[in-house]
Amino acid sequence: MATVTYRQPDGTVTVLDVPVGSTVMRGALTNGVEGIEGECGGDGICATCHVYVDHSPVPLPEIDENEGELLDCTSSPRKPNSRLSCQLPVTEELDSLVVTLPATQV
Repeated sequence: MATVTYRQPDGTVTVLDVPVGSTVMRGALTNGVEGIEGECGGDGICATCHVYVDHSPVPLPEIDENEGELLDCTSSPRKPNSRLSCQLPVTEELDSLVVTLPATQV
């Protein structure tokens, strides 16, 4: 398990233990975190799981071309710390990751 903190735009915080091998998106959907839609189920084709990474204890996987293109089409503005949460696999080293959800996803 790794602890992932999901911060809402209004400051509300949800802290979850997410299983290793899952994704940041799947952790949110499984636990009913508002603000992550995940319409494509994690296939990386819809960009409705956009998050802003506030803190990562380790370097995250590089943004590939597909994720980069999708981040350019998100409902809320892309920022330097924007990621698709379906592309963030949960590892033990990722324990204490903090993400902020954007104001809108679609």
